[in-house]
Amino acid sequence: MKYGSLILEKKEYVYLKRILNISGYAEDFETQKSLQRLGEELKTAQIVNEDELPIDVIRFNSKIVVYSESGWEQAIQLVAPADKDAKQDKISILTPMGAALFGYSEGDTIEWDFPSGKQRIKIVAVIQDNSKKKIEVPI
Repeated sequence: MKYGSLILEKKEYVYLKRILNISGYAEDFETQKSLQRLGEELKTAQIVNEDELPIDVIRFNSKIVVYSESGWEQAIQLVAPADKDAKQDKISILTPMGAALFGYSEGDTIEWDFPSGKQRIKIVAVIQDNSKKKIEVPI
């Protein structure tokens, strides 16, 4: 892991903790397991201000290219659950792939249990989409 632990921006961290707390209804065991692992990783994450977040860290609305050692490559955008759209390759943070990627950075390799089995994926590129709305956390 490039930075030693997950790195999250403060508002996104608060938002993510909230949606993880209410997502206990995940429809399948593998998804639930992925969300539990993400919750565990959040316990040791670095929480930083917006201006301290490295540009290559995956956050909400990041566009990502991932490569699997089994040979597939995919370009996706990681989004909040309400913004998911499979036709536009927008995946929710509440999916196994979304949970696996959030807070990691370009160049990192992750081993994760997906519904299709354990896989190693490499984060090839991370592009921030600054045109999208930022996550606003109501107080």
